[in-house]
Amino acid sequence: MKGKYVYFFGDGKADGKADMKNELGGKGANLAEMVNLGIPVPPGFTISTDLCTVYYDNKGKFPESLKEDVEKNLRKVEKIMGMGFGDANNPLLVSVRSGARSSMPGMMETVLNIGLTEKTIPGLIAKTKNARFVWDAYRRLIQMYSDVVMEKAAGIEPKDGKGIRQRLDHLLEDLKEKRGIHDDCDLSAEDLKELTGKYKAKIQEVLGKKFPEDAMEQLWGGIRAVFQSWMGKRACSYRRIEGIPDQWGTAVNVQSMVFGNMGNTSATGVAFTRNPATGEKVFYGEWLANAQGEDVVAGIRTPNPINESGKTEHSNHLVSLEKAMPKIYKELDAIERRLEKHYRNMLDIEFTIQEGRLWMLQCRVGKRNGVAAVRMACEMVREKLIAPKEAVLRVAPSQLDELLHPILDPKVEATSKPLVKGLPAGPGGATGQVVFTAADAVKWEKEGKKVILVREETNPEDVEGMRAAAAILTARGGMTSHAALVARGWGKCCIVGAGKLDINLDAKSFTVDGKTVKEGEWISLNGTKGYAYAGQVPMVKASEDNPYFKQIMKYCDDIRELKVRTNADTPEDAAKARGFGAEGIGLFRTEHMFYGTGSEVPLFKLRKMIVSKTVEERRAALEELFPHVKSDIKATLAAMDGFPVTIRLLDPPLHEFVPHSEEGMEKLAEALNVSLTELKSRAEGLEESNPMMGHRGVRLGVTYPEVSEMQVRAIFESAAELLKAKKKVFPEIMIPVVSLKNELKDQFELVERVYQEVLKKTGLKSIPHMVGTMIEIPRACLVADKLAQDAQFFSFGTNDLTQMGFGFSRDDMGGFLPSYLDKKILPADPFQTLDQEGIGQLVEMGIQRGRSTRKDLKVGICGEHGGDPDSVEFCHRVGMTYVSCSPFRVPIARLAAAQAVLKHNKK
Repeated sequence: MKGKYVYFFGDGKADGKADMKNELGGKGANLAEMVNLGIPVPPGFTISTDLCTVYYDNKGKFPESLKEDVEKNLRKVEKIMGMGFGDANNPLLVSVRSGARSSMPGMMETVLNIGLTEKTIPGLIAKTKNARFVWDAYRRLIQMYSDVVMEKAAGIEPKDGKGIRQRLDHLLEDLKEKRGIHDDCDLSAEDLKELTGKYKAKIQEVLGKKFPEDAMEQLWGGIRAVFQSWMGKRACSYRRIEGIPDQWGTAVNVQSMVFGNMGNTSATGVAFTRNPATGEKVFYGEWLANAQGEDVVAGIRTPNPINESGKTEHSNHLVSLEKAMPKIYKELDAIERRLEKHYRNMLDIEFTIQEGRLWMLQCRVGKRNGVAAVRMACEMVREKLIAPKEAVLRVAPSQLDELLHPILDPKVEATSKPLVKGLPAGPGGATGQVVFTAADAVKWEKEGKKVILVREETNPEDVEGMRAAAAILTARGGMTSHAALVARGWGKCCIVGAGKLDINLDAKSFTVDGKTVKEGEWISLNGTKGYAYAGQVPMVKASEDNPYFKQIMKYCDDIRELKVRTNADTPEDAAKARGFGAEGIGLFRTEHMFYGTGSEVPLFKLRKMIVSKTVEERRAALEELFPHVKSDIKATLAAMDGFPVTIRLLDPPLHEFVPHSEEGMEKLAEALNVSLTELKSRAEGLEESNPMMGHRGVRLGVTYPEVSEMQVRAIFESAAELLKAKKKVFPEIMIPVVSLKNELKDQFELVERVYQEVLKKTGLKSIPHMVGTMIEIPRACLVADKLAQDAQFFSFGTNDLTQMGFGFSRDDMGGFLPSYLDKKILPADPFQTLDQEGIGQLVEMGIQRGRSTRKDLKVGICGEHGGDPDSVEFCHRVGMTYVSCSPFRVPIARLAAAQAVLKHNKK
């Protein structure tokens, strides 16, 4: 037995309701709900999303039963409207619109005025006594139908600017120019009749087919075109960005037409029950007299503000609907209030006024920006429309990003064409003058200039320039490349992997698709989207001081179970993260004290240690280095004021710190009292074929125990001094790159020995601390039960775990990742969103096996996944203790952790 495919709505009765979005799509479900509420809605019917699936499963064929169902429901519409579809004397016209279950504005197709043919035109003119209106409706139908049905749905892909819609638009503009008029509505009935003849001739010439003059053929063409548009390029792209599954499908809504273009007592408009840009509780929208809906959204004419309160300096001179049609406005305002109260959300509504009568064409939950989303959610709690837990679910994590970072002005950006696209590595927006070296970035910034550092890729020696720059743009690198990691940690706008950038350092310029940008010229970056623009796009300020932001964060903290820590390497970053609500540091990388401001002296001493030949040389260098390491650790422990600080012992391969420049090598050779030749020989001895799997992490501690010893002593002495000063501290010593129980045992014995020595030296009875390991090698997950015999905590380093689990090099996968995402071989970049199917299994196994040995094992995550909402939800589900992320991601992790509780409980 076949399922129900067609659902009727109209005349106070509907087959569907608001909670049937899965079957009817958002538009169909909401049309049915408005009918059930007694709101004036033109009658029609919805063909369900199930039929979209059937349509594609059957290779573009409809089931035989559909024809009968459509005709039966069409007769119901005819009866209510007192008109006949295709009737020569009293014709009914319909619209055919898409309607997915999740709003996809502008991504799919619509055809208006279906049923208008050479046969029905005379009858409609006689009935309306308005020939201009009828010919205007007919030329609109021809334009839309030829574009949507005859070209797009037929799979024809014309060159840019050569589509049938653009060709017909040229004919329209030519006629207006010939008549000396500006607006479409100034064309006469005779003008429009002449234009439709030209339209049809052009369609026959370009598409090789005649425009159909049969009403039923038009209707089925429109229905088929809407289903076809579900798999159109822009719809597919939008779904990929928004995470909407392809299998959901779209519904099709066939609805009797009402006309806003029947003269000055007719109008059309789009409105929001609250301001979608600010969140302010004011009815906000636009309208046009003597127009159809497409005129408002397409920007063909400048629309008027819907009410007096919505006027700006740019629209003060325009007449509002409130003044032009006060009775209709009052009715519309009452409906929008009723709908918002019923749906308990901000709605986007569309309406048409036909000869003084109001009709509602659509309502849906309205799109809003981050500032508006947070304000609306909090104010609706205050108004008792929703509960705090609903407010938390109303705010998307990406919307918090908007709130915390200055962004490019969305209105200006919408009219700008990107110069180049890359990976969105650091959020927010920035505008600045192009420079190509770190030294220039520092120099120009000191001169008071705002700069954007453009590099092939960055390395640790670029850090000063990266800090000085307003933003960073690189041609190479992935989401966990050096530039991406550093920028995210600082909350700095950054785009990486913009592969079309052709950088010429000699000419101090870069070229993209033939366009050259020179040093000093301005560019603007949207690091949230990964788009770079030529010139200066204005900025819009965002602030964490927003009271609504503080309120939504309080709701989150009352709900969430996961603790949220930060990855921070300096006291400044630690303080910033505390301001964002971090409950500790989940990753303090000791090696980061050798980058950035004030790092020259400790870095030089580290280099002396690295190229030492003997244990004596190495211990002497470590003794020089010790005060710097201790000072940095102590300051960070103090900044966290008793919150736990996980300090990772030295992790990177040592050759990364060896100077690259001849000058740097000469200076180091002099300090070591060796020849330059000898130093270069030592440096070359450090190089490895695969440093990611080489002499690093715990392996350094095993081969050079004095290196671990110095760091551990710095941690315990810092903690002891703070304890004596009546400060609270809780260091957690983390040993990285472990895969063997005996590696851990070796280092734990070293830690315990140093701990006892520090206790004896300071006279303290104990120093609160924990010792654990970073789980970043697949083998460690498999033997986690053995590692937990010694380790008091696990911190999953999912960047490296993903790299080793997949066998992907995160810095070199830019060559194939875009293809993998486009072809859906991968659902997402696994370095951005944790691969729960594969790497997630390793994590879950590690937790379960670890806790089978040590029930109170503390478990966290400290890769960039700790700030990714989907990954945070996974961390909640598998029972982690905390997540850790860069400071600017802390609020996002707090929100995601709260949402994880609500979603998990719901399931």
